[in-house]
Amino acid sequence: MTGPDGLVSVHILELPVPLAARTQQHFEELMREFTLIATGTDAGHPDHHVPRRLMHLVQTLVQQFGATTTDAEQRLADAIDRGDTTIEDHVLTVPREAGPASQALGDLIDEADEYCRRGKHLLTLATPPDCVAYRRWYLGQVIDQLTGAPPIPWPDSHEARTLRPAMRELHNKGARRDGSTASRHRE
Repeated sequence: MTGPDGLVSVHILELPVPLAARTQQHFEELMREFTLIATGTDAGHPDHHVPRRLMHLVQTLVQQFGATTTDAEQRLADAIDRGDTTIEDHVLTVPREAGPASQALGDLIDEADEYCRRGKHLLTLATPPDCVAYRRWYLGQVIDQLTGAPPIPWPDSHEARTLRPAMRELHNKGARRDGSTASRHRE
């Protein structure tokens, strides 16, 4: 619903706070490294096009939408500090222009992940699968709700449902490496 100031409320339902924190931390690490690349002595190198574009887009988005997201960012930071597991209804109040901007950000972060996979200039690895799923759901909620779609809680989202088998497999591989699952199966 659009308010008198032209802003729209976007409801991010059942936001998984620990996953949001990990995603945020990974993005901050990536941005720190991209800052070094984009401002380094060989910043004009063609391989550094992605870091420069992402830095520019993030700066532009902060300038355009930073004032409207401050309250939501603080609520999430408080939830992280308290150790909350979920925010039931995390409300963002954003202008309609945030939809296309969210799409552009998601596309560019996907491109940045590919840049990370090539591994030429970075210590930071590509975004882990659970953080990618979260990011796509979160940005997708902004995009979809700004076009009139209803909110979809994280546990009910396509991203969360498709992530579960992959995460179980990763967990099982880790357990087999330390022998704990194998010994339980023998008993």
